[in-house]
Order: sequence, then C-alpha cells, then structure tokens
Amino acid sequence: MAETNTSEVIVLHDIPPYMKVYSDGRIDRLVATETTAAGLDSQTGVFSKDILILPETAVSARLYHPNPDSPKKLPLLIYFHGGAFLIASAAEPKYHAMLNLLAKQAQIIVVSVDYRLAPENPLPAAYDDSWAALQWAAGGGAGEPWLTELADFDRVFLAGDSAGANICHQMAIKNLRLQEFKISGFVMVHPYFWGEDPIGVEAESPVFKSVVDNWWRFVCPSDLGCDDPLINPFAGGEDFPALARSYGFLVCVAGNDILRERGRLYYKALMEEKGKAEYLETPEEDHVFHIFDPSCENAKNLINKCAEFINSK
Repeated sequence: MAETNTSEVIVLHDIPPYMKVYSDGRIDRLVATETTAAGLDSQTGVFSKDILILPETAVSARLYHPNPDSPKKLPLLIYFHGGAFLIASAAEPKYHAMLNLLAKQAQIIVVSVDYRLAPENPLPAAYDDSWAALQWAAGGGAGEPWLTELADFDRVFLAGDSAGANICHQMAIKNLRLQEFKISGFVMVHPYFWGEDPIGVEAESPVFKSVVDNWWRFVCPSDLGCDDPLINPFAGGEDFPALARSYGFLVCVAGNDILRERGRLYYKALMEEKGKAEYLETPEEDHVFHIFDPSCENAKNLINKCAEFINSK
C-alpha cells in the first residue's frame, strides 16, 4: 500500500496580484520585488543615499537631495510608498524614478521610508515604523547632515500613495493627539481607504470589492474588518473635524481607480469641516499611474501639483 504524502506544500493564502503564502512558510511576492541602487540620477541630477534609521528593526530610508552642495535650506518631505502594506520598498525602481523627479521639481529633500511589510510584520508594524521614522527625520536624523544642515524644519510635509497615503492619515491623527511635530501639510495620492459597505461604483463591482476586502483582512485581521479606523477614516472618527482644521491637505484621485470614491469622500469631508484642502482628479487614469509611468503627461501634471502644494505653504 502506497504511503500518503502528508508533507505536500499547498497555497495557504493567494492574495492577487501581490503574493502567495505556502504551507511551508514560504512567501512569494509576485510584483514590485526589484530594487535599484541609490546615487546620482543622470536624468534629474538628484542625489540619493540609503540610511539605516532603526537598527533594532532594520528600518531604513532613502534620502534625496537636488543639490547637497548648496547651503540653501529646503523643505523636508517624508514619503511613504504604497503597495497594500504587502509589497514594494524605498529602493523599488519606479518609486525611485518618481521621487527623483519630485525632488527636482519641488526642490525638496525627501526621506522615503522603508517600513516593514506584512505578513511577516502585520499591522501595526508599518504604522509604528513610520512614526519612528518621522521622529527620526523631524528630530534631525541623528545628525545626518542633509537634515541637520540643509532641511527647513519649519516646512515639513508628509506624503504617500495608496497604503502610503493611508499611513499619512494615521500619522496626522497621531500627531494631532500628541502635538509632537510641526507639519505644514499632507499629500494624499490615491489613498487606500475602504469600508464594509460599498459606495458609488464599488457596488457595481462586487467581485473586485471582495478582493479589496480580502487584501485588508489579510494584513489586519481585526474583528472590525474593513470598518477598522485604520482603513476607514470615518469609523469612530471623532478626531476628523480637528484633523481637517489643523493641517493642509492635497488629495489626488484617479478617474478609473476603484479607490476613487473613498478619496473623493475624504476630500469632501475635509471641506465640510472647513478644512484647508486642495484636490486633483485625473480622468481616465488608474491607481498610482504616476508610479508606473512618471514621465507621462498626466504624471507630470500630478507631480507638478504636488510640488506647487509644497512650495505654496
């Protein structure tokens, strides 16, 4: 009688299009696994370098400066990349290319945070890392000269796309409560917000709605599901009115993005609370299109809008 093979490796979690998790503990990330080195970017002339900022957790950041030989102090932008809390990094080539362009266009110093990813480090690890990186950067970067000598700490901004914009919201809430840092504004590009009940076009795509539901439940398996305040900013949002009136926001959405309804609602809620918010909607574009092709005309317009928002404060 043949023996039964009880050690067969099976897929425990299939999270399209991001990853597969196997019964032997192996994790296959299917996209955004590439990396590129820091250094001088030949197209923009922007310099970048990598810094380990939290040795105990191996959290690092990639710093960008358009001209580190100049003594002029520049605004400081702390950036959180997207990827559903599951994929990508500060060294991912598409993010690297986009941030080189943004650093040049806005003439800013950028600290791009490489926070820990789920499922190896489930939430709230990404939020904890991001807050610690904000403390590090806004506190002078432990003597990092690009920050201590060249950054204007009266003009500190936070920005992110998708999950990174979600992180921005959580950083705004935490700073509102603690009043630890002076922050001039937040740039929220295609924010990753969600909820249990579908709104707008979400109701027309129940299959896609369930896919996005599962993304969140995988990285944050809470009893509240997609109405956890970490993903739904209006669930238990007693801080929202004060948040709207305390900071300036730029909210960007894409016309073909399944998340667009949430971004529109976020902007509308800011304005209803008499907040200081600006808005950019790009028709006929999909989620984080500017990351996939930062050289296209619509991406240039988005990057220019971000630069204008930063330099207007």
